[in-house]
Amino acid sequence: MKSKAVQSLITIILLAVFGVPIHLGAQSNYTVVTLPTLGGTAGGASSINNGGWVTGSDNLAGDNIAHATLWLRGAAHDLGTLGGPNSSVSWPVKNDRGIIVGIAETTDADPLNESWSCSAFFPSATGHICLGFKWQNGVMKALPTLGGNNGYATAGNNRGQIVGWAENTVHDPTCVAPQVLQFRAAIWGPKDGEIQELPPLPGDTSSAATAINDKGQAVGISGICDVAVGRFTAKHAVLWENGVPTDIGSLGGTSWNTPTAINNQGTVVGFSNRQGDTGGIRNYHAFIWTKDGGMHDLDTLPGDTRSAAFGVNDRNQIVGLSRAPNGLIRAVLWENGAMTDLNSLVPAGSPFLLYANDINDRGEIVGEAFDATTGNAPAFVAVPDQASAARSSATGALRPFSKAEFPDKVRRGLSHKLGLDWDSE
Repeated sequence: MKSKAVQSLITIILLAVFGVPIHLGAQSNYTVVTLPTLGGTAGGASSINNGGWVTGSDNLAGDNIAHATLWLRGAAHDLGTLGGPNSSVSWPVKNDRGIIVGIAETTDADPLNESWSCSAFFPSATGHICLGFKWQNGVMKALPTLGGNNGYATAGNNRGQIVGWAENTVHDPTCVAPQVLQFRAAIWGPKDGEIQELPPLPGDTSSAATAINDKGQAVGISGICDVAVGRFTAKHAVLWENGVPTDIGSLGGTSWNTPTAINNQGTVVGFSNRQGDTGGIRNYHAFIWTKDGGMHDLDTLPGDTRSAAFGVNDRNQIVGLSRAPNGLIRAVLWENGAMTDLNSLVPAGSPFLLYANDINDRGEIVGEAFDATTGNAPAFVAVPDQASAARSSATGALRPFSKAEFPDKVRRGLSHKLGLDWDSE
């Protein structure tokens, strides 16, 4: 009786603070499955929809090129490119109706020699133009820009709307070389060829949309052009409704304030810098935001310095990572009012789960793992095993790796795929 009373009290507190119902019950343990490769030694799963489609990117042999990948029915399917070397699905997509969105390089070189947003998510910078793509029924199509050379697609909803950002033709003085052109958040569709600009907040020059739900609510960032990969472009975290941006706040910092996902209840998660981020240093923590409760810090695992939330489902389960002072990152799950290292919820002998990027409504989690026996970093799916929920978490894969134990190729790959400069303090 006392336990039930305590749980009821916690539920009331969570509702009051976050404004969302968070289920309190036995936390699931997970069975981990590593996914097949396209020939390389590293891959990352970025998205899992409610139909079990897992998408992300996987390295080809040699680990110098990555292609967008669909893992389905036990096989890895190469989605190809738009003619250039690299492609990727880098954010939770969330479409359940056969549409995949992401980024892909074309055959053309960028005439302005920019290092566009895509380059942060590929194994190496190639100088090719990169565009957002829509993949459906086996065909990849480029999404139009706002007049400039490059674009980027992050997510799509079940109404056929796709969000991201695209360059226009303005040579923006707030850009930091090699970036030249201004860019704005964009929403494509639902019809092919349709594109609508989502404006930044008043006074800002650039914006980018990172996620959209089935109600058409989109989230993203607003700021200056900067380097086209976060930092001061993410001065403000924003929510667009009917094309109008609203500042949803921060954890006190002036950069890296980045929503990454929004569910159909309007719950937003992401990461936000705290006070003391002079010069755009990274000191972000994961956050949760609701219309009624505002933005709140989800904190880190004990002793860690940074965290980031990447995915949320309609049950308000949140996944992401927590980063230790020595640079080690660990996949984490926020549920039942607590933050848990996912490595404490998997069987002994499982690969080490580096980060979790998405979670579907069945509670299935995807991301990237590290296999200490091979030195490889494959994509993974973690499937909740309700029957083993009472199993001791002490059996999990909790060996404390130091950053130095990860091969250079793994560290470099994580820095690119996460777009968060994993090696930096």
